[in-house]
Amino acid sequence: MNLHEYQGKSILKSFGVAIQEGKVVDSPSQAVAAAKELTTETGTEWYVVKAQIHAGGRGKGTVTETGSHGVVLAKGIDKVEEIAAGILGGHLVTAQTKADGKKVNKVLIAQDVYYPGESEPSEFYMSVLMNRERGRNIIMYSTEGGMDIEKVAEETPHLIFKEEIDPRVGLQGFQARKIAFNLGLSGKALKEMTKFVAALYKAYEGCDASLFEINPVLKTSDDRIIAVDSKVTLDDNSLFRHPDYAEMRDKTEEDPTEVEAGEHGLNYVALDGNVGCMVNGAGLAMATMDIIKLSGGNPANFLDVGGTADAERVEKAFKIILKDPGVKAILINIFGGIVRCDRVAQGVVDAYKNMGEIPVPIIVRLQGTNAVEAKKLIDESGLNVHSAVLLQEAADKVKEVLA
Repeated sequence: MNLHEYQGKSILKSFGVAIQEGKVVDSPSQAVAAAKELTTETGTEWYVVKAQIHAGGRGKGTVTETGSHGVVLAKGIDKVEEIAAGILGGHLVTAQTKADGKKVNKVLIAQDVYYPGESEPSEFYMSVLMNRERGRNIIMYSTEGGMDIEKVAEETPHLIFKEEIDPRVGLQGFQARKIAFNLGLSGKALKEMTKFVAALYKAYEGCDASLFEINPVLKTSDDRIIAVDSKVTLDDNSLFRHPDYAEMRDKTEEDPTEVEAGEHGLNYVALDGNVGCMVNGAGLAMATMDIIKLSGGNPANFLDVGGTADAERVEKAFKIILKDPGVKAILINIFGGIVRCDRVAQGVVDAYKNMGEIPVPIIVRLQGTNAVEAKKLIDESGLNVHSAVLLQEAADKVKEVLA
């Protein structure tokens, strides 16, 4: 589950990570009120207005309706309302969104932390994530903060450092100090960075995250270390332990079809293809998508109906798949272990009849318990449904109907 910047920062702060303070609002008038509260707390008269969407590159992105960027510096409280109005309600297009962008429902009014002082501010990159090859968490960091980390990795890979954490002992003090040294820090800034790294790792583990990315981590002109941004992804499987985090889910930022599927207990991910897939089991779904590619088609989705595939569930799956206008055929691939194939076949037939004429051909491949009876049900249904026994046979039928 992805979080907004302001939500990620609230989690970081709860674990003792120093952050750029701010207040989230959903109207221009609230933006002014929030700025006044920040003025009272910090004494600053400059603010940063930041669009809150689930996408990176907001500062370089453009609001299509107004031409505003997604992150704008307001040089004075009198500018806050105008800037917020130019962002709120618009569609922000970034390198990580679709062409029509994402609607901005909230903005974060944040402190300007690039104030003058004894030294120049410095920006760093830092993230915590799992190295799945090694089965260990790593802290990845760089002196090149504030930039696209992918570009840094491609052009100057020697400027990216990684610190691997042994799960048996956790993050050690010497590792946090090593990170601070590698970032070229000394004195107060080194001590502050050491504390920052320790608190960040504690937050990552404490909330069962799969990713914490801070870009930039800022060394201020008075040598404080703070998180200016936050990109946080939580492990969905751990949310039962964190009901307060589960409430942070923003469904408006997610694909509406995927949300609808989830509400019906279906695991669905939209893809850019022409063959809809309905499968039970994630591994079988991956194999099904592979065979579709080999047959000359492209999978339009990942859809796992789970262990039950009655008429109601199959009908809902059909409707979700057919929401995609690019779907030219549907491949149903079910292995009947716990679920009986004849029940699935009857579910397919009943769902088809309930929906009326389905505008695309359907290929059904059922293997396992009562597969013979299932094939007979499909073949004798009189519907525009093709049955198959072998997976290759199903792939051949997909190729045939797409021709």
